[in-house]
Amino acid sequence: MVWRIALRDLLSTLRDRRTLNATILMPLILIPLFTLGLPLMLGSFIGGQQQERQKVGVVGVLPAGLRSELVRDEKAPDGQVLRAGVTLVPVKNARLAVQAGDVEAALRAPEPLPTRAGEGSGTLEVYAKLGSIRAQSGALGKVTQVVDRYNRQLTLERLRPLGLSEQTLTPVTVRPVDASLEQAQRSGQLAFLVPMLMLQFILAGAMATAVDATAGEKERGTLESLLVAPVRRSEVVAGKLVATTITALTSACFSVVGFLLSGVAVRAFTDRQEGIGAEIVQSMGGQLSLTPGSALALLGVGISAALLISAALIAIGIYARSFKEAQTYIAPLSMAIVIPAVMLQFSEFLDLQSGLYALPLFGGMLAILDTVRGAVTAPHVLLAIAANLLGALILSVLALRSFKREEVIFRN
Repeated sequence: MVWRIALRDLLSTLRDRRTLNATILMPLILIPLFTLGLPLMLGSFIGGQQQERQKVGVVGVLPAGLRSELVRDEKAPDGQVLRAGVTLVPVKNARLAVQAGDVEAALRAPEPLPTRAGEGSGTLEVYAKLGSIRAQSGALGKVTQVVDRYNRQLTLERLRPLGLSEQTLTPVTVRPVDASLEQAQRSGQLAFLVPMLMLQFILAGAMATAVDATAGEKERGTLESLLVAPVRRSEVVAGKLVATTITALTSACFSVVGFLLSGVAVRAFTDRQEGIGAEIVQSMGGQLSLTPGSALALLGVGISAALLISAALIAIGIYARSFKEAQTYIAPLSMAIVIPAVMLQFSEFLDLQSGLYALPLFGGMLAILDTVRGAVTAPHVLLAIAANLLGALILSVLALRSFKREEVIFRN
């Protein structure tokens, strides 16, 4: 009887093409868009800024050596331009020229700049829109790099007559070595988005079936015919919970497929491309690689989270008077997923004790993030699954109580 009720609600869901789009197509489109499209866009923007010549205004006179360094292109051995120089143009007012958009940055030296090390110091004012990523990755970044190199060059010219080499300036060299897990390196900086997107699509997939099977049936008047049939109320709740969980898991499965496809696309892009754009795509977009153990952990957490969300939706939906009212009640549930999920980007600052994994839903998010980063442990996964199942049981009992109360069933 439970499966008959579940099949009845699933057939009702399948008749709505908009539900199919939200359950299947949206995860396959939106997840690659976030995890691959955003890094590709940033990589192309920042990499393009490095290879594009920006206009930089100049007020006054710059040393000839500094001017030549600013306009010079840095090229690879094969002749490819790694970092294009800038085009220097004279301007009268540095601030106004940047504000008007005539130049991306402007240089002004209040006093003559030294041409040799040891001849005093000077200040070079750089006018730019400091809060702009375009300026930081373009004109402003290039000017800063060139000035640092120019200072080093002047110092080396002064040291060579003394028999000192470049190593004199850097007796100790720092070489960073990434000691994080291999999967954590591949997952990228946007790994914290995976739990949020996965649970959001579980919510979107479950919402269509849950609301239609509760508040929707109350509006259509079909719930009464189901309740007078020879079926127990517990079977009704269980059947609707099964149907809702199936649609939620369908959406979750396609979201995982979207992550895997994004990882394949990132790997293919970084293998064919070089330079700063490919580095940004690899560091931000990352790849999702699942071992049998991590796939099993992800499946377990996904099922328990789907049961918890489905039970919450059914409990809310049966209490609401109408379909519209149910959607109003469910809206805050979305924020209950988004806000904790956004906090996951600061998970490295948290002391991830076992107690956090015992929190329903949030513990599942932590377990999913650990799975994506390759740091999943069986006790934490089992604790997160148990917390979600306990929450689902409590909410299912509340939904069953509502189904047994006629003042709720006929509340319209």
